[in-house]
Amino acid sequence: MKSDRLLSILLLLQTRGRVPARELAGRLEVSVRTIYRDVEALSAAGVPVYAERGRHGGIELLAGFRTDVTGLTADESRALFILAAQGAHAALGLDTALGSALRKVMAALPAPYRPAAEVTSRRILVDATRWKGGPQPAVDLDTLQDAVFTDRRLRLRYRHSGQQEARTYTVDPYGLVSKAGVWYLVADRRTKPQLFRADRVRSAAVLDDRVKRRPGVELADVWEVLRRQVEERPGGLDVTVRVRRDRLDMFLRLNASQLAGLPDDDGASEWVTVRLSYGVAREARQLLAFSDRVEVLSPPEVREEVAAAAARVTELYQRVDDGPV
Repeated sequence: MKSDRLLSILLLLQTRGRVPARELAGRLEVSVRTIYRDVEALSAAGVPVYAERGRHGGIELLAGFRTDVTGLTADESRALFILAAQGAHAALGLDTALGSALRKVMAALPAPYRPAAEVTSRRILVDATRWKGGPQPAVDLDTLQDAVFTDRRLRLRYRHSGQQEARTYTVDPYGLVSKAGVWYLVADRRTKPQLFRADRVRSAAVLDDRVKRRPGVELADVWEVLRRQVEERPGGLDVTVRVRRDRLDMFLRLNASQLAGLPDDDGASEWVTVRLSYGVAREARQLLAFSDRVEVLSPPEVREEVAAAAARVTELYQRVDDGPV
């Protein structure tokens, strides 16, 4: 709608100052000619807006002009009060600021929308942490935030999973991402994108050097590439198991990342066939957590791997029963 577009232009100009007409057209998905017609409409409505042509020109409001009009619709106002996990704001030191911001937004809302927004904040809760995820290690994001917001390079001492010693890296950060309650630093290392779990950063120092990001690449772009690499990593080993129905839901939930398709479930059998994908056979040892509720059907090398692991566990407990190891 034209009215929504005019309000969007007004709010963008208040936030950004002078904005090129081509950029406004791209953001609002209209032609540059339409933007200039909208500017004329705003001016006719009494908004002190003007356009300057040329290389450094753009659309701009008269200095000092502000409007208190929020332009929020009922759905937009409700959406603002459906917040992601509050732990994310706490980790960034923004809990107090968030509460203050929401109070200001509530005060600025049109009166008819306030009750719906208040009810939404009490009726909808988003908790991004996983069930039974265990205690999360303390994460100090201050230095990482400092580098991200000041556009500086970082020197990290970082311990990779499965390694005892930390390694030193110099990276160019794009930003921070919270994924299922876990914070990640997204950065380039030698112009290649890489993820660093914040809770594995042993130390971090902000360098004087300006960050060196790839031109035109934003945080969302790099995150999408890294996310796909993780989620689409090919499994090297297809494994077929059968699971007792009384443990199926839990099994599927805990092994979601290894599932290679929907289970073969007729809705009646005591056992349900499930296909999984692992990188190597030893990763299937985790199936022992389900004891006799899961049986490996194929391939033979995985059956042998799991059986051998089970035998070692049995031997350990037998030795404990016989006396101190």
